[in-house]
Amino acid sequence: MKTRIGLISDTHGLLRPEALAFLQGSDFIVHAGDIGDPAILHALEAIAPLTVVRGNNDQAPWAAEIRETEWLDAGGISLYAIHDLSLLDIDPAAAGLQVVVSGHSHQPRIERRDGVLYVNPGSPGRRRFRLPISIGELIVAGGTVDARTVELA
Repeated sequence: MKTRIGLISDTHGLLRPEALAFLQGSDFIVHAGDIGDPAILHALEAIAPLTVVRGNNDQAPWAAEIRETEWLDAGGISLYAIHDLSLLDIDPAAAGLQVVVSGHSHQPRIERRDGVLYVNPGSPGRRRFRLPISIGELIVAGGTVDARTVELA
């Protein structure tokens, strides 16, 4: 059985139709912060169970209850979500995590370190500098997890 975890970050108040279309069919969704508008969370929750963390720009009263880090156990893996990877204050490998999802930089990135998969889906929000408009996903099957990021049109 496969589990699909949609990854999104740094929407900054803009949820593009292409991002919503990409996330359809996800079993879970992780938003790694800088949401910008609570309506985005409602739209994502309508697709799949949502895990969300607060980003440095999520300072409005509606975001006060959102935690800065979250754990998600899904499809047989443990995932840790944090907005800014530079603020990571745990050893993911020692904690038994398979995946760390972050945002903040708007730069899509997939990297394995010490057996842990680090994924930043980039940003499908407003374009920042010359960075791509992107989103990501994890596919979990048979105890393995693979990641990809996709540039949206």
